[in-house]
Amino acid sequence: MPELRKDPILGRWVIISVERGKRPRDFTSITHRKKGGFCPFCPGNEYTTPPEIIAFRPAGAEPNKPGWTLRVMPNKFPALDPAGMLTKSGEGMFDRMSGVGMHEVVVETPDHYLTFATMDQKAVEDTFWACYIRLLEMKKDQRLKYALIFKNEGDEAGASLEHSHSQIIGLPIVPRTVQAEMKGARNHFETKERCIFCDIIYQEMSDGKRVVCENDGYVAIAPFAPRAPFETWILPKAHEAAFGPQQKSFVGLAGIMQRVLRQFDSILESPPYNFIIHTSPFSEEQSEYFHWHIEIMPKLTKIAGFEWGTGFYINPTPPEEAARFMREVR
Repeated sequence: MPELRKDPILGRWVIISVERGKRPRDFTSITHRKKGGFCPFCPGNEYTTPPEIIAFRPAGAEPNKPGWTLRVMPNKFPALDPAGMLTKSGEGMFDRMSGVGMHEVVVETPDHYLTFATMDQKAVEDTFWACYIRLLEMKKDQRLKYALIFKNEGDEAGASLEHSHSQIIGLPIVPRTVQAEMKGARNHFETKERCIFCDIIYQEMSDGKRVVCENDGYVAIAPFAPRAPFETWILPKAHEAAFGPQQKSFVGLAGIMQRVLRQFDSILESPPYNFIIHTSPFSEEQSEYFHWHIEIMPKLTKIAGFEWGTGFYINPTPPEEAARFMREVR
């Protein structure tokens, strides 16, 4: 019979509807890499984008020209404006804040047809390095309190361009979801004097049934109360509050990220997905209770009236089954 599972961090409830259970082959997907058409992210079209902020290219190569392996630039249609002062005002009972922030795009590869799963691992490492470098720079801006790193892959996941890219948005507030995670983690720490994420890692690795894969520095798990089929989290095994390299390297993170995405490609036929890096707010990067992590969400089901009306998610695939399917991929 269906069961309700409570997320131990947020207190959010999820319905695991076993009777509606789906195996990987039951989810349909669409091919998202189309051929032809103009792409502003392809080499030779740099003149159509805002000037690059940073780029990885051979020494002496001219900026904003072909020859790069990775580019970071302002989003041409930003959600927030980097110019201006942060102001707050009221209108009766309502509150306003100026839309100050940063919105940047990381073009991960010059090859239009590569994905995060199929590009060289070095390109994935470079992507994490670029995000980390920009995160450190945004942290210096006193107007900003948080930076969200995320990727939309495929039309259904919200990608407006096919060429593989990630985004970084520097925000003047801490997002509500992150605040809720922080609150749940803080409550656990105040009671048990332990990080809840570390406790989850210990329990999942001891039990093993929801572990997808692991390497020396990271573990990928199907969370106990997943919102959607095959939701997967990647966490550093050692306690780390803020996103950053382990021992000055992103090799391990890039390796486990690509392994998870290739598992998706194999059993779910290259589904659209989102990944989000949840790191600590700039003011709490030494937190004992928060633990940065990556949440990866394949877009296999739709959010409809029940979910919007109740806040419950209905997931037709138990996480134990999803993890087992993924572990079977070689």
